[in-house]
Amino acid sequence: MGLRRNRTRNHDEGDLRTGGGESGIAVELRDVRRQYGRGPAAVHALRGIDLALPRGSFTAVMGPSGSGKSTFLQCAAGLDHPTTGSVHLGGTNITGMNETRLTELRRTRLGFVFQAFNLLPALTVGQNIELPTRLAGHRPDRRRTAEILGRLGLADKTGRRPAELSGGQQQRVAIARALVGRPDVVFADEPTGALDTSTAAEILALLRTAVDSLGATVVMVTHDPAAAAHANRVLFLADGLIADSLPRADAARIAARMTSLTAPAFSRTGAAA
Repeated sequence: MGLRRNRTRNHDEGDLRTGGGESGIAVELRDVRRQYGRGPAAVHALRGIDLALPRGSFTAVMGPSGSGKSTFLQCAAGLDHPTTGSVHLGGTNITGMNETRLTELRRTRLGFVFQAFNLLPALTVGQNIELPTRLAGHRPDRRRTAEILGRLGLADKTGRRPAELSGGQQQRVAIARALVGRPDVVFADEPTGALDTSTAAEILALLRTAVDSLGATVVMVTHDPAAAAHANRVLFLADGLIADSLPRADAARIAARMTSLTAPAFSRTGAAA
C-alpha cells in the first residue's frame, strides 16, 4: 500500500514538459468512471476502466454506438474529467488539474488527429504544423518539422495552403502537426472517416510508420475493422467497460469480434478483460 502511494506521488509531481514516474507507460487509466446526470436518469458512460498502454504502441478502440468510446478518448486526453478514478499521461496524474495546466499539457505533450483536419486555411502547411508549438510559447524546431514533413511525403508542400492540397494530404499535415512536438500520446478520433478507402489506407500506414519508426504512441477510436487491423491491440468497449481485447489481428477477425459484441446474447458478465 505504501509503495503504491509513493509511486502515485511521483506521477503527480511529473513535469508538464517531460513527464515522470514509469517511463514505459504512455497513458494509464485507473478505475475511471464517468457519469452524466444523477438519479435514475443518470448515464454511466464509463463504468470502471483500468488500462495501461506502453510507449511506442498503437491501440485501436472500438465498440457499438453508446459504448463509451468517445468518452474514453476525452477522459484519456484530458478533454473531459472522470467522475471518479485517475488518468496518468506520461507519468503525470492529470486528474484534478485546472484548465490552464491541462491546456499547457495538451499543447506540449499530446497530439490530436480528428476526422476533420482542423487546419487554418490562411496558414501554410509549415505554419499549421508549427502553430501548437508557438501557442505554447516555444520556438519551433525547424529540423524536426522538416524531418516529419519528409517522412510523411510533404517535403515539397511546406509553403502550400490547405486549399491547395487533397484530403489525404491535409490529413498528413494534421498527423505531422500531431507528431512534431514528440508527444507522449497521439489521440486519433476516426482519422480516416472523411477519406476514400485508398487514401484511408495510406493514412493508416503512416500512423503505423509513426509508431514503428518514430516511436510514437497512438490511441485511435474507429468503427472500421480495416483501420483497427493496423493496431498492435484492439480494445472493445461495451456498456462503458472494456469488454474484450485482441492482439494485432486482421480485419475479418476484428469484425467478427465486433459482431459478437452487438449480438443480443452478449452479456457483460461473460466479457473478457
